[in-house]
Amino acid sequence: MSLKAGERPAGSSRPKRNPSATRRALLEAARQEFAAKGLAGGRVDEIAARAGVNKQLVYHHFGDKAGLYLTVLEGLYQEIRTREHALELEGLAPEAAIRKLTEASFDHLADHPDFVALLTDENRHGAVHIKGSTRLTAMHSPFVELIRETLRKGEEAGVFRAGIDPLQLYISIAGLAFFFFSNTPTLSAIFDTDLSQAKAIKDRRAHVVDLVMNALRP
Repeated sequence: MSLKAGERPAGSSRPKRNPSATRRALLEAARQEFAAKGLAGGRVDEIAARAGVNKQLVYHHFGDKAGLYLTVLEGLYQEIRTREHALELEGLAPEAAIRKLTEASFDHLADHPDFVALLTDENRHGAVHIKGSTRLTAMHSPFVELIRETLRKGEEAGVFRAGIDPLQLYISIAGLAFFFFSNTPTLSAIFDTDLSQAKAIKDRRAHVVDLVMNALRP
């Protein structure tokens, strides 16, 4: 059978590129690579191989390795903001809102050990990449204001004491969970107990929630 002008034989057409899918694949591959090896140890060749694309596409989409690394970090924080937004804290009573936030913050780190690894690596670099991001400040500011409003409502209702700084509270909630997950191997060795076990994580979660809620009460 003859072909019309411009037609290709069946099966001979080149697959169309999907830039969005390529970008997602590169980000997922980079997340794995940087979590395992850090920025310094992560290799563009390995990331491209994991994603199944030519490494030149890394530079096309992200500029360079540092640009890819920052985009991964921004994605990690966006995941947290999305999860927090889904909690719909505005519609909850003050105590229920802070309890739910504390539980969700702990659970997010439990579910995403790569976030702990990546944030630890970025701290080793003095947060130089995060400092260059305009997106991250915009993500965090509204949420701190939401906590401030929740604390105000709790103070008016008599369930929270006065004078609690919303930023300090948020840092404390994050820190109580982050320290546990970032130091699980050393803590397990020091105290001769496997803190990576499900019961140990459950016990830590309950303790963190209890500690936060008691710190807020009059």
